[in-house]
Amino acid sequence: MLNHITLMGRLTRDPELRHTQSGVAVASFSLAVERDFSSRDGGDKQTDFIDCVAWRNTAEFVSRYFTKGQLVAVSGRLQIRDWTDKDGGKRRSAEVVVDNAYFAESKRNREEYSSGAPSVPQKFNDSFMSDSSNFVELEDDGDLPF
Repeated sequence: MLNHITLMGRLTRDPELRHTQSGVAVASFSLAVERDFSSRDGGDKQTDFIDCVAWRNTAEFVSRYFTKGQLVAVSGRLQIRDWTDKDGGKRRSAEVVVDNAYFAESKRNREEYSSGAPSVPQKFNDSFMSDSSNFVELEDDGDLPF
């Protein structure tokens, strides 16, 4: 059987690091994952909020380097848990048990996203696109280097 999930989204809060009684690190966090399509009426894309849990070294990594709003990618497995609420009702919840976590954007893009700035500075974009002196034409001698 195959149970593998890969997600990319923004952290809805800073990861919460805890330790079990035996000292094993566990980090809990939630990802806001935008769907690939919009609604039929052409409105905004819907967002799913997905609970994630990481253990041991992955938990330490996530809690040390990831923060609220950061775009991250995770891979792992989907786990369904049955539990009883405080009123005695049977409940079921799904979470991703994270095996690997990755940065999905550069630090620079992260800073620009949080400040609301465009992803490509307009000054750089305008000067680069209007100045053709940045390009040098290569001579073609017909021989391929491989």
